[in-house]
Amino acid sequence: MTKVDLVEDGGRWTLTLDDPDRRNCLDEAMCRELGEAVATVAGDPDARTLVVTGAGSAFCAGADLPALFGDTGRPVAEVREHLHRVYESFLGLRKLRIPTVAAVQGPAVGAGFNLAMACDVRVAGPRASFAATFTRIGLHPGGGCTWFLVDALGPQKALALLLDGGTLDAGTAVREGVALRVAEDPVAAAHELAARWAAVDPALVRDIKRAVGIARTGDFGATLEFESWAQASTATGEEIQRAVERFRRR
Repeated sequence: MTKVDLVEDGGRWTLTLDDPDRRNCLDEAMCRELGEAVATVAGDPDARTLVVTGAGSAFCAGADLPALFGDTGRPVAEVREHLHRVYESFLGLRKLRIPTVAAVQGPAVGAGFNLAMACDVRVAGPRASFAATFTRIGLHPGGGCTWFLVDALGPQKALALLLDGGTLDAGTAVREGVALRVAEDPVAAAHELAARWAAVDPALVRDIKRAVGIARTGDFGATLEFESWAQASTATGEEIQRAVERFRRR
């Protein structure tokens, strides 16, 4: 049974976790297929956008706990290596040069929360939730969760959420900057965003995404340097030159 459905339409890709009976949890097969799907999108020179969602009532219920932590006889180093394979299945999304949108229609738990956060933008459905429940099962956060939450919430709120093993509902996620907006149909709303962004020059989109990535490090000088190069490279484009001509005719 295929657990990841990947569809392309004119450069706009859609990736759907498709194991609703298990709430799209990240078991071995799901992780393998997820990583392969992300690699397929990365290898498409005509890719413009990617929407990531889940089938059924859950976005992703997190990792397969028995598979990851059920064998208590394994050395810590072996467990760590296994964890990295799970992490890489979804963290490959962060390396994509195109905009990625998570359409979170239901619970995103643990590693599923990380999967959503690995996308550039999140659209939440009314029944969406974002759960960092690691401490509730005596587990340290993994998969980039600490970084994602500090980046989105700041260190104080991130620490409190992680220590509480807390959950953000859709409205709270938007207010706190974890999600962009709430939509009754988050998949349709995600595709609306993707359609708009796919219509923008792909080189411009790529450079804006890179500029935002540099800016989030807090280095103003590095951001300014990249912006100056990227803006100069677009200065001879047809669209900006049409704007120049309109300005001249005023």
